[in-house]
Amino acid sequence: MPLISPTVLSGMKLAIDTIRGHKTRAVLTVLGVIIGTGTIIGVGSILAGLDGAITGVLRSFGTNTLLVFKFQVGIRFGDLSPDERLRKPISLENARAIAERCPSVESVSPFLFPPWNGVIHRARYRGNDTFNLDMGGTEEAYTAGGQAEMIYGRFFTEVENRHHAPVVVIGEDIYKSLFSTGDPTGKWIDVDGHQFQVLGAMKRPANAFPGDPDNRLLFPYYTMRKMFPGAREHMLVIVAKPGLLATAADEVRTILRIERRVPHDKPDSFGISTADQMIEDFRKVTAMTALVMVVLSSIGLLVGGIGVMNIMLVSVTERTKEIGVRKAVGARRLDIIVQFLTEAVVLTGLGGLIGMSFGYGVSALSRAVFPDLPTAVPLWAAAMGVIVSIGVGLFFGLWPANKAARLDPVEALRYE
Repeated sequence: MPLISPTVLSGMKLAIDTIRGHKTRAVLTVLGVIIGTGTIIGVGSILAGLDGAITGVLRSFGTNTLLVFKFQVGIRFGDLSPDERLRKPISLENARAIAERCPSVESVSPFLFPPWNGVIHRARYRGNDTFNLDMGGTEEAYTAGGQAEMIYGRFFTEVENRHHAPVVVIGEDIYKSLFSTGDPTGKWIDVDGHQFQVLGAMKRPANAFPGDPDNRLLFPYYTMRKMFPGAREHMLVIVAKPGLLATAADEVRTILRIERRVPHDKPDSFGISTADQMIEDFRKVTAMTALVMVVLSSIGLLVGGIGVMNIMLVSVTERTKEIGVRKAVGARRLDIIVQFLTEAVVLTGLGGLIGMSFGYGVSALSRAVFPDLPTAVPLWAAAMGVIVSIGVGLFFGLWPANKAARLDPVEALRYE
């Protein structure tokens, strides 16, 4: 027994012949289906690539790493609340208390940010300038988080930190901007009018977001404090002992609540973030984006479906006499319905295939423009594109097919 009935095969042949005879009309008819399906495939591939890239980025912070700031670090919805704006910064004393009193914590590295006062920071070496610097002051323990793998030279030591040594380690893009090639170790650069000796250049961190430049300038903590006496904002990079992340988080929360004098009936006045929590926040954003994608695609598919219904109604009118002849020689109502539904499905199915090719093109173009964004067409997007395009043909072809099937054969044969 054949998989496809002769009636359906005949209907498909008629549909393809009709499309061949009216190529321009057919393409314009399914343009909405092409755009809608292409949007599903293209945006789905970008979201899948972005999800993979960002998930990899966040997981590269380490399964045993906690980030502590005065509010939750990660993807945020809307502005900060008034309570978050008024919170006092995390302090160096908080870091020292955690290191001393949390047995599940392996290391604590304070990270001091420069004060935000609208000043554009600049680094210079022999006439080469670079701006938009990501400056910070930290300690030797910062390397425990795996964020300071060196291309050249070394990281600074605790001795250099204690002595406020005028030294700095630079990120990969700062190195390329100032030195282009060669070992920068031992050379002196100008940062906002201060001279610093370069101890080494770091590789771009594994947790860099796709397309983000590595413009890090890391100073010893006390050197940074000397350079910016008014700096107060800290982030703590805490590495828990293997397998003790949850215990370490509880200990850190307890110590910080005590240190910051948070009443027992009040919420935390700080945020503790893990890679899994930041991934969850990110996926809330991508879920909203996917919802917008579905809505926008639905508009294109609705327009395409109305176009298909319109052209099928025209086709019924044009082929009224043909329908009358078929009914006169014994065609049933079901045969007529199947014929016109098949034509609508073939029309939208071809539109879906063209839209799928368009979506794959968008994915390939995105991958070429943003090499760090590993776009890939997910199976769900390809399957949804095919199913939706066929569904549009079935839904919007039903009324014209019924109209054709209800034609009286005698009146149809008289139609001119």
